[in-house]
Amino acid sequence: MGHADGVLQTRPVPSFRGRRLPRRLTQLYAGLALYGASMALIIRSALGNMPWDVLHQGLAGRMDWSIGAVSILVGAVVLLAWIPLRQRPGLGTVSNVVVIGLAVDATLAVVPAPSALPLRVGLLLAGVLLNAVATAAYIGVHLGPGPRDGLMTGLVRRTGGSVRLVRTSIEVAVVVTGWLLGGVLGLGTVLYALAIGPLVQVLLPRLSLTPATRPTRPVAAPPPPG
Repeated sequence: MGHADGVLQTRPVPSFRGRRLPRRLTQLYAGLALYGASMALIIRSALGNMPWDVLHQGLAGRMDWSIGAVSILVGAVVLLAWIPLRQRPGLGTVSNVVVIGLAVDATLAVVPAPSALPLRVGLLLAGVLLNAVATAAYIGVHLGPGPRDGLMTGLVRRTGGSVRLVRTSIEVAVVVTGWLLGGVLGLGTVLYALAIGPLVQVLLPRLSLTPATRPTRPVAAPPPPG
């Protein structure tokens, strides 16, 4: 799992209707900012990154870029892969690419890397929990899937493979490539993979917002014949 893409969107077509739009937009950007912050906490723990961040960190070391900048670049490249898959991005999709990258760099700039193991474990646990809250907040507004989830669902539709097989294949390839490039793979990676799904499943119903629509008047039944 990775970048606010840990749980599939329940509404594939984003909607901008309804009186809840300001609240949905606020929750969207708060969720994305918190997601980037949670990534930074896990990275600072140095106990193992989220799967896609193993790749981001490996590329950042080779390119001499910040992790946030690499995250934006990778998100944009993944989004381009939507074109042949005929996936439809939403506001949340595009915002995902930019906001998370900026937030992770901003958080890394103010959160130092601790040396004591208890502090590192604390950062890891806090990062995983915050990531679950951020993921549920972001997905719960139904304004478009993240680029990596869209890649997965597009491949599932095109190949006919199962979600589990396609997702596992993508993430194994991402983690192995990132590790070979120098990204940190460890306990944190395993903990995130095991914990994020159950945590988001609990939090998502509490943070899910759907567009509020105006009630419609009931249509009168036609008079009986005769």
